[in-house]
Amino acid sequence: MNYWLVKSEPVKYPWDKFVKDGQACWDGVRNYAARNNLRAMKKGDLVLYYHSNEGLDIVGIAKVKTESYQDPTTEETAWLAVDLVPFKKLKKSVTLPVVKSDALLKEMQLVKLSRLSVAAVTKEQFDRVLELGGDVVGLYRK
Repeated sequence: MNYWLVKSEPVKYPWDKFVKDGQACWDGVRNYAARNNLRAMKKGDLVLYYHSNEGLDIVGIAKVKTESYQDPTTEETAWLAVDLVPFKKLKKSVTLPVVKSDALLKEMQLVKLSRLSVAAVTKEQFDRVLELGGDVVGLYRK
């Protein structure tokens, strides 16, 4: 299993709307590194859901429902999308200042490559976010 983080501006697509919709096509990504991360996602992988620009916090966990396919928002074959489904809202959000101050999390791509909209997360980083978010580590493993 791999772990990821996706960013969404809460004014455009907040966690609560994602939950209400029940799933989302994660499209519109126009960065090659982020696209490569979409390509590497596998069905069942866990994804941290981060509110960017306002909020600046990790608020929930999604799962990859459908592996990468041609982004339906463009005819350019270079761009991909995946389908995500909401899995669980964190008991408490994990803010960017907390991430930046944590010894393990300050090395996350969220911090080091802050403009990347789809980022890889290590198992250890994922577990630490869950711990800080008040959730049981290991509960989400296959």
